Amino acid sequence: MSDPAFERLRPYLEQPQGQTLWVADENLLTTRINPSPLLKAITNRYDLAENLKRQDWSALYSDYDFSVHTDASFDRVIYRISKEKPVVHHLINQAFRALKPGGQLLLAGAKTEGIKTYFSKAKALFGEGDCSKTAGDIWFAQLTKTSTDMSALLDDQNYTRIRAVAADEQFEYFSKPGVFGWDKIDKGSAYLIEHLDQFLMTLIEPPRSALDLGCGYGYLSLNLSHLDIPVTATDNNAAAIKACEYNFNRYPIDAQAVADNCAEQIAKKFDLIVCNPPFHAGFSVDGDLTDRFLKAAHDHLESRGIACFVTNLHIPLERKAARWFKQAEVIAANGHFKLIRLSHGN
Repeated sequence: MSDPAFERLRPYLEQPQGQTLWVADENLLTTRINPSPLLKAITNRYDLAENLKRQDWSALYSDYDFSVHTDASFDRVIYRISKEKPVVHHLINQAFRALKPGGQLLLAGAKTEGIKTYFSKAKALFGEGDCSKTAGDIWFAQLTKTSTDMSALLDDQNYTRIRAVAADEQFEYFSKPGVFGWDKIDKGSAYLIEHLDQFLMTLIEPPRSALDLGCGYGYLSLNLSHLDIPVTATDNNAAAIKACEYNFNRYPIDAQAVADNCAEQIAKKFDLIVCNPPFHAGFSVDGDLTDRFLKAAHDHLESRGIACFVTNLHIPLERKAARWFKQAEVIAANGHFKLIRLSHGN
């Protein structure tokens, strides 16, 4: 699906003028633009980085870490704004550092996404800028770096710092901005762990390995540690992998975090898979996300294993799962979430 905000920026990528950095996020997974020696890309999405590299782009996968680029090294930074405010503020600040004097930051987004507020704050930092409505609810902003005053940097909630965000009787959880649901324990994930024994009761033998599919900061993985089995946690998001590794290092558990797109690069199969799948991609609801996570679970589940999913009540996951699994059973629901046990039925 075409994104009208990004389409407003596309011409500046197709005909770059000067050294240009494209800040790419999850709204842009299907974008195809010819590479150029003048263009570099940075993204926190593993799948997008790999897609760009296959197109011969110079693309960096990181938690939007601009430190590989020296100060004042770009003539332009192009950015279709993201969903989370701390991420947007962090990237505007980093663009200010990375741009040469007189360099430009080009932004686009919808009014309902906060583009006009972001522009006002960025103009106070950069010194000059214009913002205009283009089509529908989409606005385009062009900012020029005429100031060197760092006092107007936007509040990014100390974006790079991993900090304690929640705790329960078992663990203290550390996370950071940029991770989905970063500052809390997800209620759906907690519901899954609460009923984990009910999931496991159908197994003939105890599980010997586990996969946390879409791990976030690692809540589900940590709460599998009492099973005393190796856990592989995987996520597309660089901030999630960073936080997950931090949590694993704090506790004596046998777990590793792997950056990947729905476990595509993981060859191993597992007796137990746990998953709280996303259904949003950026600002949009993406129904295909559920299918991708179900296929990944199918491909990585041992013949006698089980996959444990939690999802909102309105997501028809058990119906979708019939394509991939012989058995798909709702084992519990609480008015907000439902728990689905999947197996190959052998």
